[in-house]
Amino acid sequence: MSEIIAGIRVPDSAIARAATHLVRDTEDDLLYNHSRRVFFWGALTGERRGLKYDPELLYLGAMFHDMGLTDRYSSPDLRFEVDGANAARDYMTSYGVPERDVEDVWTAIALHTTPGIPEHMGPTIALVTAGVEMDVLGIAYHDFKPDQRHHVCDHHPREANFKEGIIDHFAKGIFRKPETTFGNVKADVLALKDPEHFVRGNFCSIILGSAWPS
Repeated sequence: MSEIIAGIRVPDSAIARAATHLVRDTEDDLLYNHSRRVFFWGALTGERRGLKYDPELLYLGAMFHDMGLTDRYSSPDLRFEVDGANAARDYMTSYGVPERDVEDVWTAIALHTTPGIPEHMGPTIALVTAGVEMDVLGIAYHDFKPDQRHHVCDHHPREANFKEGIIDHFAKGIFRKPETTFGNVKADVLALKDPEHFVRGNFCSIILGSAWPS
């Protein structure tokens, strides 16, 4: 029987069950519980907004969205979001998922740390980001009923030091490839965690220093 948490049913298809096992075996407790909570916050947001979304695609996007932070799926030179999106694409393709759905999930994961864009896109993309923003940043926290927050966190607890812990996980996942933080919010992570060595890229400096004569 599929789980129902805070009124949201967890997809119980073969691809969803296998994804749960894969992520559970790959991520530590903090990232796994975070990924599950992202699904519930995203689904609850969809219900509240009256959006027609595909629960299975939302689930896969939520579960894979931080896989790029793990040693198993981290590449040497791509943004961790792209690593996670690529992992989801390979996984879904192996199950014969239609390309349109694969690209929907790929985009949802790739853009989940790019504020101001996903909210204007399709439900899968918008709701993965909404779930991440609720769990990490507390955006729309008070739009969720207290019993919804409690029920989700009873099943997938936030660690006592989750705020610091998730920042540490971000830092560990991108420490070896600081150039991938150019133009995105993860630059703030390295500015906090590696202030002695991290040099933030500057968009204007790149323009002014380009090969163009004027």
